[in-house]
Amino acid sequence: MEPKTLFVPQYIDSNLILFVQRGDVKVGWIHKGGLVEKQLKMGDVLQIDAGSIFYMVNTGKGQRLHIICSIDASDSAGFAPYQSFYLGGGGKQTSVLAGFEPKILVTALNTTYDELGRILPVRTGGTGGPFVSYTTESGSGGKEHGQGGERDVGENGRESEPWRPVGRGDDDEPGSGQSTWTWSWRKLMSRFIGGELNKKSDKTLRAPEPYNLFDHEPSFRNTYGWSISVDKHDYEPLDHSDIGVYLVNLTAGSMMAPHVNPRATEYGVVLAGEGVIQVVFPNGSLAMSAEVRAGDVFWIPRHLPFVQVASRGGPFVFFGFTTSARRNKPQFLTGPTSVLRMMLGPELAAGLGVPQKELRKVVEAQTVAVIEPPLPEKEKGRKEREPFVMKQVARE
Repeated sequence: MEPKTLFVPQYIDSNLILFVQRGDVKVGWIHKGGLVEKQLKMGDVLQIDAGSIFYMVNTGKGQRLHIICSIDASDSAGFAPYQSFYLGGGGKQTSVLAGFEPKILVTALNTTYDELGRILPVRTGGTGGPFVSYTTESGSGGKEHGQGGERDVGENGRESEPWRPVGRGDDDEPGSGQSTWTWSWRKLMSRFIGGELNKKSDKTLRAPEPYNLFDHEPSFRNTYGWSISVDKHDYEPLDHSDIGVYLVNLTAGSMMAPHVNPRATEYGVVLAGEGVIQVVFPNGSLAMSAEVRAGDVFWIPRHLPFVQVASRGGPFVFFGFTTSARRNKPQFLTGPTSVLRMMLGPELAAGLGVPQKELRKVVEAQTVAVIEPPLPEKEKGRKEREPFVMKQVARE
């Protein structure tokens, strides 16, 4: 979101989890019958239930706002993959209230047709999506308002048309040029809730505070990197959507050891640096080997073994969500805490068809757990040959 921008009031039919990657944002949402407003900073995680009306304002001075969202469509109304319902329309987005007949809204809001027409003007020639310009006007006593006067005036100087109902699926009538718009959202919401909205309601409602990843110690840390995992035991609202959150930072060349997620599928976004992600099929063949960089999104299905390796050019940082709010308890396949080390014995040796002594030598060679040191650099002019069996499996 650009500076001084509003993400218009709306609700979606799915649970929403926000992660502030960069910038500052004010988030307002309806919680237990009242309006709650929280100021979020970089690293904050916030959960908003499906059907809860919310809005966001970029409050950073001259700074773009970057937010990564998880949208859980398991509770959706069937509009694939999910659907937004706009209370305050922006651009070509029409408020859901506009679908009702005028006499219904006039009665329900206890207002007049003229007042209704000013709050819900017809969108003519609007462009863009649900992001609109938003400023704090001087002389307003600190109250925030959308840009514009009491009426919606387009670039051609003509006021927007009075509000009229729009049939389901109907398009807006074409207009000549873009038009700015204004809406009195607080006035509208006060009609629904009754009385003036109280900004201090978040204190009485005791709404959940955001969870900041950077204000807490990593779940794991060693010389080669660190990782943070957040579940319902750390941040209770995650239990509502059954979603977990994680953040990993690998130093240059280091590796998150090959492992398996037995409880959850993993979705990730690369925040910084470059690296390689490999995923393995159940038959032992390579399912994917992809080089990723900042902005790339990856998906790791549940139960499939995978590994993440940072490039030698710098740290590799990625953030993501898991499809379970319980403790994930990944099973590592290499290192001192691996399942290979735990099962080291004659049964495992017989299964692999190798002497137990040779197996022990290989399995116990790695002394670093979870985040492992970089691969040794190859000497110039020397090329290490891969075993034939590994090449053959990779081709299958």
